[in-house]
Amino acid sequence: MDPVHRIGASSGEKINMIQKPRGTRDFLPAEMAQRRFVEQKMRSVAAGFGYGEIVTPMFEEQELFTIKSGEGIISEMYAFEDKGGRKLTLRPELTSAVLRAYVNEAQMAPKPLRWFYFAECFRYERPQKGRYRQFWQFGSELIGADSAAADAEVIALAYELLKCSGVRFVLKVGHLAPMKHLLSDLDAPSQKQVMAALDKRDMELLETTLAALDRSDLFEPLKVLVTAKTLPEIFAVTGDIPEKTRIEETFGYLEAQNIPFEQNFGIARGLDYYTGMVFEGFADNLGAENQILGGGAYRLAHLFGGKDVPSCGFGIGFDRVMVSLGEFSLETKPVVAVICTPETRIPAYKAASALRSAGITSVMDLLDRGFGAQLSSALKSGASFAVVIGEKEAAAETITLKDLATAVQTEMSIDNAIEVIHGSCR
Repeated sequence: MDPVHRIGASSGEKINMIQKPRGTRDFLPAEMAQRRFVEQKMRSVAAGFGYGEIVTPMFEEQELFTIKSGEGIISEMYAFEDKGGRKLTLRPELTSAVLRAYVNEAQMAPKPLRWFYFAECFRYERPQKGRYRQFWQFGSELIGADSAAADAEVIALAYELLKCSGVRFVLKVGHLAPMKHLLSDLDAPSQKQVMAALDKRDMELLETTLAALDRSDLFEPLKVLVTAKTLPEIFAVTGDIPEKTRIEETFGYLEAQNIPFEQNFGIARGLDYYTGMVFEGFADNLGAENQILGGGAYRLAHLFGGKDVPSCGFGIGFDRVMVSLGEFSLETKPVVAVICTPETRIPAYKAASALRSAGITSVMDLLDRGFGAQLSSALKSGASFAVVIGEKEAAAETITLKDLATAVQTEMSIDNAIEVIHGSCR
């Protein structure tokens, strides 16, 4: 790495250029404009469903995450001790933090609670495309409702959030009850082996695993969970399990809202975490790391010292959504360069202030350059108009408005200029 001179350093003193930490990114204004655009669309959708924003601390007690995932997760977190010896961690996900906040602050609040969040999380893992050590999640939690309607609402919200972003995706919905029913007579280690094969959608591995467990009789029924296209196919191998009616109602409510989805009762992730309905979203252009959404019904509050309460929620990998979207153009509003001389800077400030008050972005030269250099800079910056104030305009209390696309310029009042600029947007 080539050394660079530090600004203000003594003659001959050099330091190495400091780089950003591995797994993090710098977002420059153009990219941030795209991210904020998608974020604001998602916020609007969440508000339309009646969900309010919740914000939790960036760091939490380590126990909040180890209590359900075990001590092994510490190696995947940014864990540390503070000066008081308390074991803390930067949050690796939001669901546990939101449920901790519910237990601390809102157990007595009227149910159901509809909350959404948008915040960064931190995980110490190998960085790769769409997977970073500092990343952002947009998600929601519906707390205190245990019904097919609640399940369907959360899935509908997740679908609309992805849809509004413009990302191309497939939504897959299932329920853990059929899988739990088929695996009910296997011990926990055996269940995990089978679920690992199901999670990989590897039928050959599934068949080999079941044979080793002397349970080859489960291969065809489990294969149906992954491949079945209709609910009757599922219940043909499980029978009338207690959750049958709720599953049928949930799917019916989704179809009533014209939400396109694929059924998949082979979703095996989080079997120890989720309690019923589960769903996932996949982008069509991200290769192996193509999951952009995951969620389902769960119960966590009792682990954090609260009363047991049904919950349902999801998290969207916002960074993966942005990677999937790629570069896209945003609607641009006119930018006006206010051009003046050192002697006409006062009326130029007044003109810039009037433009900004009218909702028009205006920028002023800060380097006391000549008119030609200022115009050249305005063109390079992508400005749409130039408001020129020389001595003549200052004396007449007017401005010269120049359309930088056509080079047509006209002397007028600042109020008329504002009308012309607004008119160019129509």
